[in-house]
Amino acid sequence: METQISFSNQEKYPRQGFMQRNALSVKIILIGVLILILLIPLAMIRGLISERSETASEATTEVQNKWSSSQLVTGPFISIPCYENYEETYYENGATKIRVKKVKNYIHILPELLDITGNVETEELSRGLYDIVVYKTPLVLKGKFIIPEHFETTILPEDIALQHATLNLGISDLRGISEQITVDWGKETLQFNPGLPSDFILSSGVSSVLPQHQKLQAGDSIEFSIQLQLKGSESIQFSPFGKTTQIHLTSNCTTPSFTGAFLPENREITNNGFTADWKVLNLNRNYPQVFTSNQYHNEEELSSFGVNLLLPVQQYQQSMRSVKYASLIIILTFVISFFVEVMQKKNIHPFQYLLIGLGLCLFYTLLIAISEHLGFNLAYLISAIMTIILLTLYMRGILKIRKTAFTIGGLLALLYLYIFVLIQMETYALLAGSLGLFIILAVIMYYSQKINWNGGMK
Repeated sequence: METQISFSNQEKYPRQGFMQRNALSVKIILIGVLILILLIPLAMIRGLISERSETASEATTEVQNKWSSSQLVTGPFISIPCYENYEETYYENGATKIRVKKVKNYIHILPELLDITGNVETEELSRGLYDIVVYKTPLVLKGKFIIPEHFETTILPEDIALQHATLNLGISDLRGISEQITVDWGKETLQFNPGLPSDFILSSGVSSVLPQHQKLQAGDSIEFSIQLQLKGSESIQFSPFGKTTQIHLTSNCTTPSFTGAFLPENREITNNGFTADWKVLNLNRNYPQVFTSNQYHNEEELSSFGVNLLLPVQQYQQSMRSVKYASLIIILTFVISFFVEVMQKKNIHPFQYLLIGLGLCLFYTLLIAISEHLGFNLAYLISAIMTIILLTLYMRGILKIRKTAFTIGGLLALLYLYIFVLIQMETYALLAGSLGLFIILAVIMYYSQKINWNGGMK
């Protein structure tokens, strides 16, 4: 009789298997595995963004090679050939001997005053899907030279060839010269020729031999004016070669980025363009008014400065930032789906979780593709709407509950809006992100209390 009762109780209260007792834990583990699997397409999406960004860079480089690249204008400056004594040690007949050799060098004189004005007119050239900013600018360089009494060098006066002095102007890309350069030198008119007498300081530029009948004399004050029609792309920069260098630029570019060793003292950016003024003294740089070629031979030492003229094309950077939040969106969407599954006593198969995750990943490929045509903000809106509609309809088909499906869609919309705000923010992105995650975690903790982790809902 006891045996029958025992057997009857076992039938009435059958022992649960491991999977039944730990159904929620197993489901959570499976969801975690799916999240790890979804990291693979996310990595592929990051690679796609990098590839498209490189393609855009290649298009920019191709246009620059045919138009003209970024320009660095240096000078003008006077170069005077000279000969410097150099002691050389050599061995002869077993003895060490010293002989003196004359090595050709150049003394460079920088202007006392350098005043540059220009109006940089930008335009866009298209290459496939990409727009590249190029510019044309008429530059006027005015100022004066004062020939020093002493060159402050050990070179003997008779080794300095003042009669062979040249006036030089550094231009980083000579393809950008669109007209003959007009030079007023005192009462003379000079003609520039390509090339520099010495490449120790600059690797590219133009030069003109100074008039033979107008030999430079100590204390001479010579005014100059140079008319330069220049074109380039991406940026225009200048070197502060004047004892006092003043630069005034205007442009129709509305998105300038001032760069280099010095920022403008005055600048104004409007919807029609910008205006900027620089003033740099010789005390602000690390080289004197007179020096020889072997003293300074690196363009990076010239303390150049200027402005980048770029389109605000940031869709790839913004897309990459949005992908960084992809794992967060997937995790939170899975958490929402899991809570709905438990609370509504529905069953969402792991394969269905995988499809939901792939739909979330597809958002980023849509974002990249659409942003190349319509810009990032509009592309984000379109991609988010498409993804939300897709997943809302899918959840409605799974759960058979319209209200719950639309609630999930609304939560996804809030999540995408939150991520969009984080992408747009820079200064307060960390603060906003931390506060948002705190609120999300608090909500998850609250609803997790309603679940009996050993048997479902309380």
